[in-house]
Amino acid sequence: MYSFETDPDYQAKLDWAADFVATEVEPLDHVFPNPFDRGDEAAMAVVRPLMERVREQGLWACHLGPELGGPGYGQVKLALLNEILGRSEWAPVVFGCQAPDSGNAEILAHFGTPEQKARYLQPLLDGELVSCFSMTEPQGGSDPRLFTASARRDGDDWVLSGEKWFATNALEATFYVVMLITDPDVSVHRGASMFLVPADTPGLEVIRNVQLAGAHPGRSSHGYLRFNDARVGPDALLGGEGQAFAIAQTRLGGGRIHHAMRTIGAAQRAFDLMCERAVSRRTHDGTLADLGITKQKIAQSWIEIEQFRLFVLRTAWLIDKYNDYKVVRKDIAAVKAAMPDVLRNVAQRALHLHGSLGVSEEMPFGRMLIEAEWLAIVDGPTEVHEITVAKQLLARYEPADERFPSGHLPKLREAALAKLGAAAHA
Repeated sequence: MYSFETDPDYQAKLDWAADFVATEVEPLDHVFPNPFDRGDEAAMAVVRPLMERVREQGLWACHLGPELGGPGYGQVKLALLNEILGRSEWAPVVFGCQAPDSGNAEILAHFGTPEQKARYLQPLLDGELVSCFSMTEPQGGSDPRLFTASARRDGDDWVLSGEKWFATNALEATFYVVMLITDPDVSVHRGASMFLVPADTPGLEVIRNVQLAGAHPGRSSHGYLRFNDARVGPDALLGGEGQAFAIAQTRLGGGRIHHAMRTIGAAQRAFDLMCERAVSRRTHDGTLADLGITKQKIAQSWIEIEQFRLFVLRTAWLIDKYNDYKVVRKDIAAVKAAMPDVLRNVAQRALHLHGSLGVSEEMPFGRMLIEAEWLAIVDGPTEVHEITVAKQLLARYEPADERFPSGHLPKLREAALAKLGAAAHA
């Protein structure tokens, strides 16, 4: 039997989280623009007590297992929680599961040495600092075959050279997780390594900060980085040489599910505002809700949100079932590809229903539309994930062994007549 309910104890926690986010966390979005600025003492004075309340509920850092201070709920329960957190920019920070820190904590837990865990992982889990994940490059985007930024040995040290692009939270981060080429003579999948680079490393330069279009000037942004023969010690290597791709996939699989459910939370917020507008805004003959076109847009939006929610939860269930991201690679890629359209479609309909107010900075829809485009690019563009899905689906099929396809009706009828024999002519 299928059940779409979670257990009562966890549902009680979800109910608490929904109320807590609505009453205590969402107001932060309107007062403190940068959830990643640990130097904003006014914000942290408000946020630290909220973090403690989350810890008391057993909901802190839920993406990690008990051995690392988290409850180890699994992807389905995480998905249900992340839908709630998606309604607020501050909520993931208050719950200790914000990207890119959540993914960086996961790879540190899996691949870090005891010394690396003590220096970076524990403060990250405690919410004391912010980290940055730096992979893409200006000339190659997210295609690792075009990467040129490198790390070469010099005695016991590593010397880092090259540029990185769109490194999230570069200005706020205490340390960076950086993918660099360490062996250019082999495939990039075997020749790239991951490094932990402190933000104050000599030779590490933030060329400029790159903000999303329409973002608040005080909002965290994305760094354009240059490594000018920056030198780090042997303890900066995360995992072994050539393991960068294995490490990166560990952090990306579950993270895409979290992004997807938070996207549903954002889309649900736009949907709620759209419905409120529909029943509130009067026209000459009634309200916007009385118009057939409005009903159609609301129905389309609800259907798309519900379809995507079920798809994401099914994928989360598969991850929990197999505990192997490779087995569920197609499904995760499909979730990533579908995610931007849901937010884009719902936000665009909500924007139009609000008229001139909808396109202004006084409503959140413009930022949601930009966020949808950001989601279509981050962690690999939509087109790449669609190709992944198609490749895995096509691998299940064999070419037809005759001139006509297997669904050719005359051939099927002939085979059916032969099977049924005299009964076919009775």
